[in-house]
Amino acid sequence: MEFPEPFNHPSFFTAFGTVFGYLLILAVMTLVLFLVPYAFFTFL
Repeated sequence: MEFPEPFNHPSFFTAFGTVFGYLLILAVMTLVLFLVPYAFFTFL
């Protein structure tokens, strides 16, 4: 994937990867902590 010239430095790839990783972890934790118990008690 080609990024524009100012975003072509490895530090930007690291920053984008870090933000994406944290958002992914946050989404998984939200799913596990809120949606799974909600579904469990809804169908109980």
